[in-house]
Amino acid sequence: MDPAVQRKLLGLVGLGVRGRGAVVGVDRVREAVRRNGVVLAVIAPDASRHSLDKVVPLLQARRIRVIEGPSSAELGNAVGREATAVVGVTDPALAAGIRALLDPPVVQDPGPERTR
Repeated sequence: MDPAVQRKLLGLVGLGVRGRGAVVGVDRVREAVRRNGVVLAVIAPDASRHSLDKVVPLLQARRIRVIEGPSSAELGNAVGREATAVVGVTDPALAAGIRALLDPPVVQDPGPERTR
């Protein structure tokens, strides 16, 4: 992931947690998924296999988009913890902002200009 994009992603995730638009940690994310409250999840690729095995299958079963984010230490630092394996985004507007950051819109080429 591009460092600038990663910095923006961490900023959005931190903002979401402070604004109560995201939940932090495997157990809280699992609870929120079961209540149909999670729109998108950011996971740390270096999280323990045990932690990921508890949450990723549930996210996939509910067809919730999973984004592989920065390390667990960086993700944790963004949300005010030492480290965290997963952050679940519950605010649809925040999730849309994260998606737009990671999937920029494709501008179609209008083709050659026609003259009259």
